[in-house]
Amino acid sequence: QVHLVESGGGLVQPGGSLRLSCVASGLSLDAYSIGWFRQAPGKEREGIACISTTGMTHYAESLRVRFTISKDNAKNAAYLHANNLTPGDTAIYYCAADDLCRPERMAYWGQGTQVTVSS
Repeated sequence: QVHLVESGGGLVQPGGSLRLSCVASGLSLDAYSIGWFRQAPGKEREGIACISTTGMTHYAESLRVRFTISKDNAKNAAYLHANNLTPGDTAIYYCAADDLCRPERMAYWGQGTQVTVSS
């Protein structure tokens, strides 16, 4: 069975940084791409970044300056470094997996981790 578990969210002050983790089981990052998404209440889901099986990365143009995606195949985990955070970054952050980076329909999703940016 496929299971994606996000962690690393929490409360951070404006200007701070977080490192989110996505640990996968039931699939290998050698064969699946991992994307990071976020959604705030009342807003549409927003794609942040995706990393393919080969390590090629894709970013939402408006977010690529402050967000960096990476992965460690040995740990079967992907990561999202979020920097210089603002209250506008407050959302639930999800990771998702599929054979290709196609944000419109990823096959598997984690439960999400809350990121709150506030003083």
